[in-house]
Amino acid sequence: MQFATRSAFVQAKPLPEKIVMDRKQRITSLFDSLEQRILLLDGAMGTMIQGYELGEEDYRGDRFADWASDVRGNNDLLTLTRPQIIQDIHRQFLDAGADIIETNTFNANAPSMGDYGMESLVVELNLAAARLARECADAHAAKVGEPRYVAGVLGPTNRTASISPDVNDPGYRNIYFAELVRTYEESVVALLEGGVDFLMVETIFDTLNAKAAIFAIKRGFETAGFEVPVMISGTITDASGRTLSGQTGEAFWNSVRQIARLEHKNFALTLTNSRASQIRVSARIRTQDCRTNLASTMKHPRKWPQWLASSPKAGSSIWWVVAAVPVRSTFAH
Repeated sequence: MQFATRSAFVQAKPLPEKIVMDRKQRITSLFDSLEQRILLLDGAMGTMIQGYELGEEDYRGDRFADWASDVRGNNDLLTLTRPQIIQDIHRQFLDAGADIIETNTFNANAPSMGDYGMESLVVELNLAAARLARECADAHAAKVGEPRYVAGVLGPTNRTASISPDVNDPGYRNIYFAELVRTYEESVVALLEGGVDFLMVETIFDTLNAKAAIFAIKRGFETAGFEVPVMISGTITDASGRTLSGQTGEAFWNSVRQIARLEHKNFALTLTNSRASQIRVSARIRTQDCRTNLASTMKHPRKWPQWLASSPKAGSSIWWVVAAVPVRSTFAH
């Protein structure tokens, strides 16, 4: 397939400010764009946040000033306490050329929030992050005359459902499938309510965690009454070409490919190398369900066209390139 360069699209006239696409229109536009060119996903939110050199008080804000435990490092909490910073990061990535921005919800799940005693904030964090990203994407779309899309992120959590954290007790688990499903489902429903265009199960290193997310997505769709496309990002941990739970890229695909059938075949799979210095992981998957051209992450801006490196701060972060051609279908909402 021939993909047009981005320069062929940047001359589009701005959309009238009063015209705002609904979700169904954006999904249709997303598929149209994927059939023509490579779309760019934004970079690492955590890396960008580090540049602000925030302290404990910055993370707490007024609302959590008296919180019992330290919260510095809880980047997802900044959606509530310092939303202007998250907005600024979204805008930097959009200005640098991102077609898709991700919600600041990588750790907005019960196991990860449990480190701070903030499990009760999961729904609020996902809803607020989705609305914030949606607002930034729509504002940029109105400015440049091209749609911008929001990926609702479901992070891997800080637990593994198939691996014991205790080498002396291989049968022990500190998280169970049902617990993962419960927190993922809460996140899915909130992200959909907040206006995301598709869901992204991100940086998966344990396939059982991914399966819990897939099951939760199905339940979340039933609750919401409509469906959106799904992307799963699997992490290859080293040069062996395997995930942390030991699967090759092909094995991982075969383990999660049922989502491609369940979600009307609108599904994309990416594999990324967790070591940014090793720009070697790439794959091409061809199946009856979808065709996905995968490119590895690249850390160095000089590897990118000049327009991508136009924003030094955003351009210096890790970007993912994803070119996917999913099978089109009709969505309910």
